[in-house]
Amino acid sequence: HVCTNSGRMAVPVFSGVGSYPHEPPTADNPKLMEEIKLYENAREREEIDNRANVFAIIQTIQALEKAYLKDAVSPSDYTKQCNLLLVQFNAAFKLIKEKFQTVEAFTKKYLLDCPAALERIKDGRPITVKDDRGNVSKSIAEIVSLFITIMDRLRLEIRAMDELHPDVKELHETMGRMSSLPPAFEGRLKVKKWLDTLNAMQAIDDISDEQARQMLFDFESAYNDFNRFLSHS
Repeated sequence: HVCTNSGRMAVPVFSGVGSYPHEPPTADNPKLMEEIKLYENAREREEIDNRANVFAIIQTIQALEKAYLKDAVSPSDYTKQCNLLLVQFNAAFKLIKEKFQTVEAFTKKYLLDCPAALERIKDGRPITVKDDRGNVSKSIAEIVSLFITIMDRLRLEIRAMDELHPDVKELHETMGRMSSLPPAFEGRLKVKKWLDTLNAMQAIDDISDEQARQMLFDFESAYNDFNRFLSHS
């Protein structure tokens, strides 16, 4: 918590103003040594605690989103933690809903720069959770486009990890959100194998010519698997 047991603290958490804006405390200025009282009663203390909880949860969601984008956390761990944080946020925000109608109003008041967290809260689900929302045709178009883009890059002899990785990761995630695809769909497993290979490399690394040849073969095979799946679905 942000408060001491006595209910006093030298700096108010949410005001954005220091306790001593004009001059530092000294023995000659005893008033400047006084602690600032954050609340007058238990109800005010609870309100401050509730706002602090919401503030901390939003910051944690933002940090988790950034970690996932950097591949610093596995998809399974990300999904588990994100689901937990969203549940905690919904419960915590209800307690301050009377003062803040939207989460955007809260972040604006307390100068929180957290676009990724706001997007996750708005969606109400981890990015890894399937949710076609009826846009199956859009998902199919994105998957086909990504397959073609990746295969074209390989044919153009692009070998750099940092040029291949973004599209491979997006393809894997888009296939994962397409709920009609079975979890053990062979084409997605082939994409996952190469995503794991790229994840283990440094950004400055290149795949070898042998790897590129095998990767192109696997992606052509996965693309054909996907088209066969569509023709029979």
